[in-house]
Parts: sequence; C-alpha cells; structure tokens
Amino acid sequence: MSIKNIRLEVMQFLEKNVDSFVEQYLIPVEKIWQPSDFLPNSEGENFFEEVKELREIAKELPYDFWVTLVGDTITEEALPTYESWLMDVEGVDQIENGGNGWSKWIRQWTGEENRHGDLLNKYLYLSGRVNMREIEMTTQHLINDGFDIGTGSDPYKNFVYTSFQELATYVSHNRVAQMAKKFGDNKLSKMCKMIAGDEMRHHHAYSEFVTRIFQVDPSEMMLAFQYMMKQKIVMPAHFLRESGQKISSAFEQFSDSAQRIGVYTANDYVDIMQKLITKWEIDKITNLTDEAEKARDYLMKLPARMARISERLVIPAEGHIFKWVEPAKL
Repeated sequence: MSIKNIRLEVMQFLEKNVDSFVEQYLIPVEKIWQPSDFLPNSEGENFFEEVKELREIAKELPYDFWVTLVGDTITEEALPTYESWLMDVEGVDQIENGGNGWSKWIRQWTGEENRHGDLLNKYLYLSGRVNMREIEMTTQHLINDGFDIGTGSDPYKNFVYTSFQELATYVSHNRVAQMAKKFGDNKLSKMCKMIAGDEMRHHHAYSEFVTRIFQVDPSEMMLAFQYMMKQKIVMPAHFLRESGQKISSAFEQFSDSAQRIGVYTANDYVDIMQKLITKWEIDKITNLTDEAEKARDYLMKLPARMARISERLVIPAEGHIFKWVEPAKL
C-alpha cells in the first residue's frame, strides 16, 4: 500500500472520533465569546466616552508593541488562506454529502479563529494609533499571495505544523496581553488573553491528533515530525509585505520587533519544539523502523542544537519604521 493510501486510511480511522474532538476542543457559537463583548458598545449611550477612554489608554503603548499587534492582527485576518489550505489535506472531503467529519472540524475551527482578527482589527481602528488603510492593504496582499508551509497535502505534516503554530500564537497573544496590562490597558490585555486561550485549546486538539497517529503509524509520524523540524516551521505571515513592496519583505522586520520586546523569540521556537517532543513522548515510542529510529535521534538532539544557534542571533537595536504605524501619531 502506498504512503498516501496509508495516510488516507489513518485519517478515516481517526475521523470516527471527529465529533468527540469538536465537542471537547471547540465551543458552540452561542456559548463562545464574540468581539463585541470586549469593545465599546456602538448601540449604547456611552459609546463615544468608551472610545475616548480606549484611545487615551492606547497612547501609553510603545512603537514595537503596535507593530507586533498589527502583525498579529494581519496574521489572524488572513484566515481564508488557512482554511483553503487545510481543505486540501489528504482525508478531508468538503464536497460529498456536505463534507466529511474533517471538513466539519476545519470549518468550525476556522469560525472560532475568524473572531480573533475581527476583534483586533476593530480595536486598532478605534485606537486611532495606526494607519488602517496600510494595514488593510497588507492583509489583502497576504491573502492574495497565499503561503507555502512545506506540508503539501500530507495530514501528518500538517498536524505537526498546526500543533506548533497554535502554541506559537498562544505565546505571542499571551505576551501581548501581559505587556498591555503592564502599560495599563486592561481591556486590550483581556482581549489578547481570550484569544490566547482559544489558541491553547486548538493546540491541544491538533497535538492530540498527532498523538493518535503515533499510536497507529509511529514510524511515518516520526518521519513527518522530523521533516517539519528540519524544514523549520514557517510562520503563516512569512509573505508579509507593506504596500508597494516585494513579497515577504516585511516579515523579518516584524519578527525583529516581536523579538525586541520579547513577544516571540528564537528561544520560544526552541521551547515549543521541546514541549512537542515531551508531549508526544518521542523518547518512549516503540516499533519504529531503522529510518524512524534515526529520525527520533535527530529530534531528541535538535532543541539543544537550535538553542546554541539562537544564542548567536543579533536583533537590530533600531527598528524599521512601518507604514502601518506612524511614530508621529504615537
């Protein structure tokens, strides 16, 4: 049987439990928070006072903080790209009989994620601290440009990617929440804390999918994990660009801003890798082929190697000035 057919068989085997995954890891629409729960009430008498207060508190936040928040927002808003990519994964069928269990999972996961960009976008708009037209153009470019995360339609590689990425976005949103609180913006802090909570819940789901695959196809799952770590996890916004610029030209500068203020660093990347190795008990998995045993050895040594490399990274002290955030407005 071909590798592709085995992947399909495993996905069909796991699909029997998709309803329980939806129940355990996603929240019904009527029960989950919505962006308007955290924003000034546009129907209320005090709307303008609430907006004025939001804008006053926002004045305290520093430049790199705004850049990071804008980058996080744009990443969350490019969600249509992510759904179309996941719908192409082996074992996901969005057409026959209204779609199978996996397509139901992806649509409902997308629905939850979509709220994040909505909330952050409205906050940015009301803050008066950023150039919304430039942000909107960057978002449209990012969706237009699509992205290649190096997984193809392989579900094993895709689930490694989403397990890693959901934890990375948890770290980023959680740190932004902590910083907002430090600067006295308790409302923004709560918004980012709620988003971080969603990301952690989604991380638990995708990492559980990988755990289940390790139980039924350990060698191929190990090789997929090694492949993704060798390639390095590419962030969803790696094609980020400002208006009039070339594809991917803004991503490194955005990353530098996030590293400079400690929102998401090279150390976090290594830490997430180690957490996944521990969570999936890579050292304890049995019945591996010789090739998969070598992959395991590679993975076990990788965090220490990556940590040594990350120590040598030098982040520019002076930040790039983005069109999204004009210093004169801060």
